[in-house]
Amino acid sequence: MNIGKFAELLLLLIVLTDFAVLGSSRLSACIRAIAIQGVLLGVLSLVIDDPRSVHAMALAAGTVAIKGIVLPFFLRWAMREAAVRREVEPAIGYMASLCLGALAVGASFALANRLPVITTVELLVPIAFATLIIGLLVLVTRSKAITQVVGYLILENGVYLFGLTQLSRVPFLVEIGVLLDVFVAVFVMGIVVFHINREFDSISAANLVELRES
Repeated sequence: MNIGKFAELLLLLIVLTDFAVLGSSRLSACIRAIAIQGVLLGVLSLVIDDPRSVHAMALAAGTVAIKGIVLPFFLRWAMREAAVRREVEPAIGYMASLCLGALAVGASFALANRLPVITTVELLVPIAFATLIIGLLVLVTRSKAITQVVGYLILENGVYLFGLTQLSRVPFLVEIGVLLDVFVAVFVMGIVVFHINREFDSISAANLVELRES
């Protein structure tokens, strides 16, 4: 299998993890999917950079470590602390979410076809757009704060995928900065989850409107 085909296989697996999150009510399954997606992103960044460079290897290692290991571990910890296992009554049902996800993929391919070619990996841009839209969909249609964090991570992964089109041009420090921004954002969300659960015995994001400064 040549590099282009392998990269496209990885991209197809990435979009399957997007749909796994859309169709699952189990928080543990959503976290597992986002962990797998993080590992796939790390491998993809290494595959796309040909020939291999120290820059790409460092980026791949950092992506796998942060997106595939550290952040999922943190989310599992937050899930245990909040004592919650399932997403209850999302704003949009799981079947409807999968249908909207399919529409997002179709719209992403239509949009990508109108753009100038910026990468040799044909599926990279449309899958990046689809992942970004699906992340936004999860973010706005799920009530549990932990699932919303997962949605935010998927959305950021879409941005990361699009950034891979400029892998040889984007400075190393900018890419590391993106990874650190994600880590800080999820850390802050973890604190929010903890305080919501402590005050209300629930981690529904709707409770954010009731939080007041002490």
